[in-house]
Amino acid sequence: MHPVLIGFGKEGERMTHAELLPRDEAVQLIDATGTAVADDDYRLPDSTALLTAYRGLVEGRRINDQASALVRQGRLAVYPSSHGQEACQIGAALALRDSDWLFPTYRDSVAVIARGVAPADAMVLLKGDWHSGYDVREHRVAPQATPLATQLLHAVGFAYAAKQRGEDTVVLALCGDGATSEGDFHEAMNFAAVFHVPVVFFVQNNEFAISVPLSRQTAAPSLAHKAIGYGMPGQRVDGNDVAAVLAVLGEAVERARSGGGPTLVEAHTYRMQAHTNADDDTRYREREEVQAWVARDPLTRLHAHLTTSGALTDELEKEITAGAEEIAAAMRAALNTDADLDPEDLFRFVTTERSPQLQEQWHQLRDEIERDREAQRSGGMR
Repeated sequence: MHPVLIGFGKEGERMTHAELLPRDEAVQLIDATGTAVADDDYRLPDSTALLTAYRGLVEGRRINDQASALVRQGRLAVYPSSHGQEACQIGAALALRDSDWLFPTYRDSVAVIARGVAPADAMVLLKGDWHSGYDVREHRVAPQATPLATQLLHAVGFAYAAKQRGEDTVVLALCGDGATSEGDFHEAMNFAAVFHVPVVFFVQNNEFAISVPLSRQTAAPSLAHKAIGYGMPGQRVDGNDVAAVLAVLGEAVERARSGGGPTLVEAHTYRMQAHTNADDDTRYREREEVQAWVARDPLTRLHAHLTTSGALTDELEKEITAGAEEIAAAMRAALNTDADLDPEDLFRFVTTERSPQLQEQWHQLRDEIERDREAQRSGGMR
């Protein structure tokens, strides 16, 4: 009996049913104790790559902690922490070339910063401003998307356009497990597979879509198994093992670059903190469940591996920690200043040419502001 041929591999080669299916167990190259795990298909990144990743993990953890503190101080309106998911964040950023594009979600600030966006600029949206805070073209990072899965359609469209123009561009689209329950996810996956576009879908499965557990979102064996229904390969990776994330994403990115089309990668990780500062996660999960994931922490895992191998010295550790503290200090300094806001910006950037209706509304607001200022001046003179 001949194998069923569905989907395409590199340079248009047909892929078999078996080649499209993910592994039964997630790919892991460094276990929770820091010990290297042999794998037949994926190679452990070298020590230089792992040290770069470790620096990113330390900085990412410090960014998460500092941002959470700024929320409590009233300097950020909201912060969806990726504490515990830093291996996914850093792996996503490092898997791409400078010419590639990242399409992030609201929880992916660490990945955005790892792509070169200044930390303070990455916080602008979460501070409550009206724009993303950074030049998307300069950094090749799309604005962080709050609505679930909408950025996946944008990512696929961007990748399709790049393919039509003959550009050497791969798009990495990030989303969470909750996004896979959205219709936009289906549309993006289907379009990407049918038109064979260079995009990688990276699902950070952190077990909860706010308070909804994964078991109430899908009956599939895994989220990566959804890929075969669209005719693209799927793979599962230990999302707390940055070495495995780098290897699996690296393969998927290069497959897309060589003409192999889209891939769905599911990272198994965990959201260690609440959905946002406005969420009470004790209402839907037990503390014991959260604590069970502490031993799988991506930062301590890689630290143990690099320390044992001798690649991470005390001097280098101090340097990395100091660098992370400098980033946190810069965030505090930037966000502890009040912005000089121009009310006309509400109207200035809506359209290239301001419509008569918008112009009228601006004049009404401007007059109200001026009357208020005049009233304050008059009151102060009494």
